[in-house]
Amino acid sequence: MIYAFDTFYYADYAKTVCIAFEDWNSETESFIYSENTEISSDYESGAFYKRELPCILSLLKKIDLKDGDLIIVDGYVILDNNGKIGLGGYLYESLDKKYPVIGIAKNGFASEDNMRKTIFRGK
Repeated sequence: MIYAFDTFYYADYAKTVCIAFEDWNSETESFIYSENTEISSDYESGAFYKRELPCILSLLKKIDLKDGDLIIVDGYVILDNNGKIGLGGYLYESLDKKYPVIGIAKNGFASEDNMRKTIFRGK
């Protein structure tokens, strides 16, 4: 199963949504999970994970992850060539490195990362 997470922030709470689908060719979702949580910290430049990671981990308590599952997050896993980790890296470590985490970010990150790939949406 593939689990794709995103979190939206409102004035006094965060809404985290996870869409689960069987494989990359699935045309519809298998499950949708969502949860509202208190915002645990303000946005901190360079430390996005401090705000979003608690939301994802809380919602993951509702999901029974199995071997072979993978997770997609809205953010980076690795931030630079020195191996500095971002949201996805912290999530991977929080899950005892048992499940692959793929980071998809809409905006570029300032530092160089030779492993980073550009992807395009649609055809």
